[in-house]
Amino acid sequence: MEFLDVFAIVILSVLGLTLVGVWVLLGMMPGRIARGRNHPQADAVSVCGWWGVITMGLLLPVAFTWAYYKPVDAQNAKSRDAATSTKGDVS
Repeated sequence: MEFLDVFAIVILSVLGLTLVGVWVLLGMMPGRIARGRNHPQADAVSVCGWWGVITMGLLLPVAFTWAYYKPVDAQNAKSRDAATSTKGDVS
């Protein structure tokens, strides 16, 4: 083996390891973002992020959007609806 053959193998190995590192980082990011923002469905966002990486990016936009979206709490929504409906009923 000549020097250029060894050099090419080293460069290809570094590129391959970098690709795997980026792949793992993209899979972890939505879950970490969701946990950092105290998202109530952080585990589901994390699973969606990993499935997005497995499907070669099909679900990644969904995972990132979901990580930044904080759903309205169902209990607060019911109390808010009840308060709104009683204010409108003025006899």
